[in-house]
Amino acid sequence: MKDNKETTKKDKQLDTYRVDYNDKALTTRQGLKVNDTNNSLKAGPRGATLLEDFLLREKIHNFDHERIPERIVHARGSAAHGYFELYESIEEYSKAGIFTDTARKTPVFARFSTVAGSKGSTDLARDVRGFAVKFYTEEGTWDLVGNNMPIFFIQDAMKFPDLIHSVKPEPNNEIPQAASAHDTFYDFVSLTTETLHNHIWVMSDRGIPRSLRMMEGFGIHTFRLINKKGEAHFVKFHWKPKMGVHSVTWDEAVKISGADADFHRRDLWEAIDSGQFPEWELGLQIIPEADEHKFDFDLLDPTKLIPEEMVPVKIIGRMVLNRNPDNFFAETEQVAFLPGNIVPGIDFTNDPLLQGRLFSYRDTQLSRLGSHNFHQLPINKSIAPVHNNQRDGHMQMEIPKGNTAYFPNSLGGGCPYLSSVEEGGFESYQERIDADKIRSRSESFSDHFSQPALFYRSLASWEKNHVIGAYSFELGKCTHDHIKQRMLWLIAQIDEALANEVAGNLGMKVPDDIERPINQAIGANANVEEHQPKKKKIYLEESPELSQAHTKFETIATRKIAFLVSDGFHMKDFDAMKKALEAENAVVKIVAPHGGTVVCDEKMEYKVDAAIMTTESVLFDAIYIPGGKKSVAALLNTSKFTKFINEGFKHCKAIAADDEGELLIDASAFAKYKKDKAILINKGAKDFIAAIAKHRNWERMEVAEKIAV
Repeated sequence: MKDNKETTKKDKQLDTYRVDYNDKALTTRQGLKVNDTNNSLKAGPRGATLLEDFLLREKIHNFDHERIPERIVHARGSAAHGYFELYESIEEYSKAGIFTDTARKTPVFARFSTVAGSKGSTDLARDVRGFAVKFYTEEGTWDLVGNNMPIFFIQDAMKFPDLIHSVKPEPNNEIPQAASAHDTFYDFVSLTTETLHNHIWVMSDRGIPRSLRMMEGFGIHTFRLINKKGEAHFVKFHWKPKMGVHSVTWDEAVKISGADADFHRRDLWEAIDSGQFPEWELGLQIIPEADEHKFDFDLLDPTKLIPEEMVPVKIIGRMVLNRNPDNFFAETEQVAFLPGNIVPGIDFTNDPLLQGRLFSYRDTQLSRLGSHNFHQLPINKSIAPVHNNQRDGHMQMEIPKGNTAYFPNSLGGGCPYLSSVEEGGFESYQERIDADKIRSRSESFSDHFSQPALFYRSLASWEKNHVIGAYSFELGKCTHDHIKQRMLWLIAQIDEALANEVAGNLGMKVPDDIERPINQAIGANANVEEHQPKKKKIYLEESPELSQAHTKFETIATRKIAFLVSDGFHMKDFDAMKKALEAENAVVKIVAPHGGTVVCDEKMEYKVDAAIMTTESVLFDAIYIPGGKKSVAALLNTSKFTKFINEGFKHCKAIAADDEGELLIDASAFAKYKKDKAILINKGAKDFIAAIAKHRNWERMEVAEKIAV
């Protein structure tokens, strides 16, 4: 997985903006050297501060403006630099250089984010995750702005403000933060049934990923690819993580939020910093235009996915993230993604959500970054040459030369001049349009139950249990019974057994019918009955690719393993296990009763990574306890080590112990379940590594959830 860090064109461009302050004198923004930055200019030592103190005003003025408005959505984010390389040309589908030139290494900047919470919220909220990639191509910048789920909540951009207003903290009390478990959100969802598909994805384990490096990414919308002949194909974009798709349990997420609210951000940073560069493969689902209407759903409906069993994903290249940002604000915070940033060979469709996003993203970046010149910021600047007649404005950073800023002109020699399509000029796909001007929605968008039902049918039993728990928790936080009843009725249209389980947890019954129409996401002039969601169809019994039970289980690289030790632990067992795990690029962390160092039975000192009182089991992927009577006795004397083991078992993690280390398992609440296949006593490193690679032993969940710890 390791790659050498290579300097890209974008790196060289950014080098011109980087400033090294080592051995440099402090100056003002104009380069004036400063001899005192601790005291303001006063009329005497105890006198009033003078207005003429330009050093004070510059320093305070800059401080006052250090923060820009956070993103309305996707405020909480983390990002990294890297590159994309193509495995094979797809010139039969697209003329885009990024899809035809296998010799290129295209610089990228990828940003991952939660949607609902503010900039300071926890990484582990149950939420959709943003997955946006900026490709600095030689023909211009292409932004693939998507999420970690292949569909979205709504079908038309007109509904986006309503969706976000409903999920954000309620306006009367600003509660809750970064959470959908409240009345206004479920009031909206239960009256806007197109949301149900994306909603059940969020209720699944996809809503709480183990790592940003272990989640898929999707372009969501159906786009077009255009080849040199002007022929078009529909396409959906997929990012497939090389490490597989893995999640945490809700119980872990709650505890991680308290133990390390920066868990995902720290994980991404540390993986890149240690040379364990995350990778995703780019896959395409390509559909001939002639097949546009052959499916039981509409390709232009952003609340629908195309099951991979119907249209396989063609893997064409990979993205590697190999460098952390130098400055969070300048890069991660100021990066501006626009779905409208495309290059020749890629084009839009009439997806009504995509069409609205083409306006919305540019408009919101103007508000956030304060100027229409935000494309000139280093992180946003194209590596392709930029020449146009757009001038001036707030924070103009270029110095255009010449006396013409219009086209056509003769005084400037007709420059900048137009390019033909053959020379790389962009040409929009010529699609025939002959339709009435109307505010409406296609009836082909009205199937709101079939795909949520397909998703749920495709899940493993343990995933279904997690969905039941999520719905039960979320609806349990609602205070209005009529909202819960509407939701229960809707869930029953997806799956009756699911609805009955949730209703039982709420102490309610699934209503046989509802007194008022469910789908209110229509215009005032529309026929209400005609716009109700249709009964679910089964056009595919299940789609295994929708379940995390079918993800990759090939590596334990970057997995964090807690070694529980105290003075006197067996060096032989410890060293053998540590070397075996680190050979697989796992990360070993020593957890002891105290900080400082611990001494093994061979009198060798080891630095402690975390004292038990400063860490939690939920921050690790597996647990190992080496033998040593003295060491294990000390662990047994500290109750939090028993809690550590209990939680590891409850969360279905692999636990290994050698010799006396078994006593710590015997002292846990799960001692009688030692025959669990992921509880390994004196089994050696090979079996432990295999158990960690499986991520969790979900077969344990039924037992684990019955025992309070």
